[in-house]
Amino acid sequence: MNQDAIIKTGPVELSCYVAGQRVPQGATHTVLNPYNNEVVGIVHLAGAAEVEAAIKAPLKAHTSLSHYERFEILDRTRILLKERSEQFAQLITAESGLAIREARYEVGRALDVLRFASIECIKDEAKVFSCDLSSNGKQRKIFTNREPLNLAVCITPFNHPLNQVLHKIAPAIAAGTPVILKPSEKTPLTAIRITELLYEAGLPPYMLSVLLGPTKEVAAPLIQSSCVDIVSFTGSVAVGKRIAATAGYKKVVLELGGNDPLIIMNDADLKFAALLAAEGCFRNSGQRCTAVKRILVHQEVEAPFTAQFLAKAATYTCGDPADPDTMVGTVIDEQAAIHLEEQVKNAQVSGAKVLLGGKRNGALMEPTVISDVPRDAPVVVNESFGPLAPIMTFKDIDDAILLSNATAYGLSSGIVTNNLSAAFRFIKELKVGTVNINEIPGFRIESSPFGGIKDSGLGVKEGVIEAINAFSYTKTYSLPW
Repeated sequence: MNQDAIIKTGPVELSCYVAGQRVPQGATHTVLNPYNNEVVGIVHLAGAAEVEAAIKAPLKAHTSLSHYERFEILDRTRILLKERSEQFAQLITAESGLAIREARYEVGRALDVLRFASIECIKDEAKVFSCDLSSNGKQRKIFTNREPLNLAVCITPFNHPLNQVLHKIAPAIAAGTPVILKPSEKTPLTAIRITELLYEAGLPPYMLSVLLGPTKEVAAPLIQSSCVDIVSFTGSVAVGKRIAATAGYKKVVLELGGNDPLIIMNDADLKFAALLAAEGCFRNSGQRCTAVKRILVHQEVEAPFTAQFLAKAATYTCGDPADPDTMVGTVIDEQAAIHLEEQVKNAQVSGAKVLLGGKRNGALMEPTVISDVPRDAPVVVNESFGPLAPIMTFKDIDDAILLSNATAYGLSSGIVTNNLSAAFRFIKELKVGTVNINEIPGFRIESSPFGGIKDSGLGVKEGVIEAINAFSYTKTYSLPW
């Protein structure tokens, strides 16, 4: 299906949901296709009354889901999503500008989230502790169970509009915790559609609401509500810190930005390193918190690596996101592309050289390779959320570690080396949440722990298993034995 075909089937008209009930028609929000500015959808917004109702709905509920019921709902959602995977991929592409090949890949990852979350539902999480293990003990046993929280608020960004949403909703459901979802206003259509799919799969309405509206009327009251036990947020550092400062006495999980390096040592396979650099910088239009934002190359191999990388980068075609041959679609909107173009120009002013790309057309930003980037250039100091590949050099492993850590962020990193001693030094000394050896910074599976430190997060991990723990609490009890 091409871009015109998507538009012919739309625009779709959707609504927010309060515990399964559509929000009455009122103020609306229009979602545009970043590639051609056609209207993709219209969403009826929520307001203060809907926020209050969404908070009260799960608190009124007197039933809870068994572990098997949670499993059935998530597994049924997975089956339904697999049946409609192409419709979801097309919608992701239409509202985000993500290349259709990437949107299809995202749906596949979302299926993994649902699979792993459903499996966790039928595992026995209980622990048992014998109490006669010391002279101070007794003939008793201590047991633990995981219990649901009263209510979670989940706030998701525009990138990965399906997978990011399910990474919060699915673990919460697995934990038995009701959710109020507040998706990005830039990509809300996919979030609403997956909400509808969960209802169709049998999720009780009180377990999930999805709200979109003005920050002061929707997001702020949700974050500050004393009825909410946890706020899980993925997005910018500025907003994350504002949430941490205003949420009050509750759990806060923050997955924020990154300035992730790919570090290429002088013993690296340079062809392989070039592939990792291209995949890390340009996949998903570079709009991933774990995308490669800085390529750090040992000065001894800078020239041969750059030659290999340029040859590989030139194959990443940029264009119509609906075209199956397109490798790199748009960024989220034209303003984001303008910002990226300005970052490139500023780097040139500071002495950097553009070796490939550097131009934009509307929201399309060409895959761009930049060399000779000064260490204090904004393009490498700040997070560049787009298909930019700035190359910097280092003289030895000490310099590489120093350069990698010289950032406010601490999310992920990738190292290309065949030296095991060097690999272990990076694992130990890099101040990040994840170190991947001979892999891109963003590699993970949906069940593994994921998260960062410093301005990338509070050190609390996400991933299905960690998130289930976050969306629940441990109840301990003991019995004579």
